[in-house]
Amino acid sequence: MDITRRRLLSALSAAGLLAVVPVGPMSAAAAAEGLARLRANTEAVFAGTAESNARPETAAKLAAVDKAARANLKAMDTAGEGELFAGLALGTDDANLNTAFRWLYEIALATSARGGGLYGDTAVRRRVIDGLVWLHERYYGDQSKGYYGNWFNWEIGISQSVSKALVLLYDEVRAYRPELVRTYVTSMDAYLRNGTDGDVNLDSRFHTGANLADITTNRVLQGALLGDEARVRKALTDQLTVFATIDPYRLDHGVTDGHYADGSFLQHASVAYTGSYGKGLLTRVVQTLKILDGTGFAHGEELVPVVRGWVRNGFAPLIFEGWMMEIVKGRAVSRTDSGYTDVAVVVEAVVDLSALASGADATALKSYVKHIRETSRATLDPARFVSPGSVVAYADILADASVPAADLNPAARSVAFNAMDRTVHRRPGYAFALARSSARISKYEYMNGENLMPWFQGEGAHYLYLSGQDQTRAYGVDYFTTVSPYALAGVTAPAELRRTVPELYGKPYYDNPGHPLNFTSSSESQNKYVYFPRGTHGHSGGAVLGAYGAAAMVQSSDVPYRDRELLPDDFVVHRNASATKSWFLFDDEIVVLAAGVGDLAGRAVTTAVDARVAAPDDAVSLTGVRRDGRPWSGTGTADLRWLRYANASQGTSVGYLFLDTPRVRVALDDVIRSRRVVRTANPDTAVTRQVFGVSVDRAAGARPVALAYALVPNAGERLLRSYAGGPLRVLANSPRLQAVSHSGLGLTAANSFGSGRHEAGGLEVDGPASVIVRRRGPSGATGIAVSDPTMDRDSVGVLLRGRRLRVDAADEGVRVRVVRDGTRLEVDTHHAYGRSFMATLRETR
Repeated sequence: MDITRRRLLSALSAAGLLAVVPVGPMSAAAAAEGLARLRANTEAVFAGTAESNARPETAAKLAAVDKAARANLKAMDTAGEGELFAGLALGTDDANLNTAFRWLYEIALATSARGGGLYGDTAVRRRVIDGLVWLHERYYGDQSKGYYGNWFNWEIGISQSVSKALVLLYDEVRAYRPELVRTYVTSMDAYLRNGTDGDVNLDSRFHTGANLADITTNRVLQGALLGDEARVRKALTDQLTVFATIDPYRLDHGVTDGHYADGSFLQHASVAYTGSYGKGLLTRVVQTLKILDGTGFAHGEELVPVVRGWVRNGFAPLIFEGWMMEIVKGRAVSRTDSGYTDVAVVVEAVVDLSALASGADATALKSYVKHIRETSRATLDPARFVSPGSVVAYADILADASVPAADLNPAARSVAFNAMDRTVHRRPGYAFALARSSARISKYEYMNGENLMPWFQGEGAHYLYLSGQDQTRAYGVDYFTTVSPYALAGVTAPAELRRTVPELYGKPYYDNPGHPLNFTSSSESQNKYVYFPRGTHGHSGGAVLGAYGAAAMVQSSDVPYRDRELLPDDFVVHRNASATKSWFLFDDEIVVLAAGVGDLAGRAVTTAVDARVAAPDDAVSLTGVRRDGRPWSGTGTADLRWLRYANASQGTSVGYLFLDTPRVRVALDDVIRSRRVVRTANPDTAVTRQVFGVSVDRAAGARPVALAYALVPNAGERLLRSYAGGPLRVLANSPRLQAVSHSGLGLTAANSFGSGRHEAGGLEVDGPASVIVRRRGPSGATGIAVSDPTMDRDSVGVLLRGRRLRVDAADEGVRVRVVRDGTRLEVDTHHAYGRSFMATLRETR
């Protein structure tokens, strides 16, 4: 690789990434050889090779492939008049049509998997081809009748199944129905209606991120089928844009979907989505790198460090003991697949990526695979991997004694994903995940009858994962099924009853195409006002200093409420309660301050300090101490100093310190609900859970109040009693300034809101900011971190009162000078997008 291309790539710019695709001409022979290699690689990825499939580790995978194919063939055998598969009605349901194509692909896959019972079966292969002909003639070939329902099925889903099936059946198609490839590619191009002239349109909001990776991979395969080198190159050039780090101040094609410098990942313009679309993108690009290997169409090895960075900075912080955190799953939180299933998808991608990496990078990725295997509370089933080759590679990693198990996270880590309004704080024994929202990031995602009651999921909802616990018993779909949507852990919600979109409008979306805002199932107005509305306040962010963090947000109503005068009369909007909130993240405590908690409309308001679920037969106990020193146990309302939730059956506990909080309500209720209450497509399965909640209630018309409390993971009663004399101290708690100190750690942290000067704990901050100071830390120096949570300030000024300090080290953009009252820092936050700026200071001599 020449140095010019290396430098371009290191910048991760779109222009630099284009250098990955060779621009020089290929000879006809080289192109033909490359295309043949591409088809062979594709077959190896999905169907395995003779070598991989001979390994005993792939037996279960091959059996699953064979079982699915035989079930599909049986459905073909029993199909009635006008059916391809028994019971699968076609003509009006695009999901059924997508399923029909997928089932044909699954049969084709079984005939291509060496070692399987259907491998090489010509009759079955031709039956698949006949099925493709039948579907095209009756339900797919006439584009004037197609494209009903979900755009995804027509532009991505069906094309995915068809393209892969035709690659797997390449020789048979050429011998039996050679015209079929051209016929299908022509139709697939015609269905790219959000594209331009049957090709990708990088300016389309539909052709971004994971969706773009899917579309372009399909088109790479189509180029291989057609022998069209130019189509392959164009598709790769388009796909390479997903590797570029998003610069929010210099957007390419106006696209905000993708990976950000702080590890954030967005899809649908404003949804935090690492755990769903993000893992889909990871899978697709790693598969593409494998498919391209040795073809000459791209320098795939140059992209490996980019993807490795996604894993280290974007995925690893969000995976706790093999579980994908809820805060980055969008509407997928309502699905019955667990966080362990999500991580299995990531593991397969990391396994494949490790084979593409080299040296220490490869070892680190393999070590991470082992770490997930050793810490997960669920057994990972490699038979669910896509590729038999990945099954073998996974087995080899686990068997390699030279590879140690090691996390990509340090044991103590605090991560501010400010580009997607998320915060993760990790310690041995627990992980704390926080979902914020703002004028930049959606409050939630609802779509297609999924995540039916999402209203407060971005209002400071938190998830406290405890080490050693099976997280399916604490979170996942059953948490959202049984915990009230108005009482999710951490949220402040008004007392009102909201109805789901299907209940409101009789459809899974608001349908009003005649209105000037043009409400259709996939219109921009639907996105903006129904599927993933944003907030209306810009303050949401925080700072990180070493392994410690601070986060803040100003709760606001959403865009539909703001724009209510523009919306149709029958469109229902909701006004939010008011609160200014901060989270201060230490070693043993997460301190939460809330000020101005109330409602301008005069409604009653509830703030959920926490909510946890337990199995109906788990031994749960609630103990504590009142403010006056008397013991407390069980449920009810009281003025508490501290409370301890313990689940003896799971060996877990959480303590709650009420630093400056009114009377709290403690509840432990048996709740039985169907999983269908959160997703219309879920099975009507009744879930029973004990639901624990501790909350602060404010009556209708009550004046705004301030709250200060701390979560103490894994706390025993002795530890909770010890907090009577410190080390936590609330320095300020108002809608203008929230600050705390931790004397044991030497930490002072503050979040300021609004213009003007803010003072607390020897800090003076100009305007809105997030600041953490550690005086006389482990090195004897003073460390400071500063960020702009509004993301629109040019600079932030901070004064450290007291002894005069000199600079030992400082990030670029940090200026330090000694002043009469102490040491002043000016931090250039222009276009920093919430990034923390750090400096280390020492006393002058």
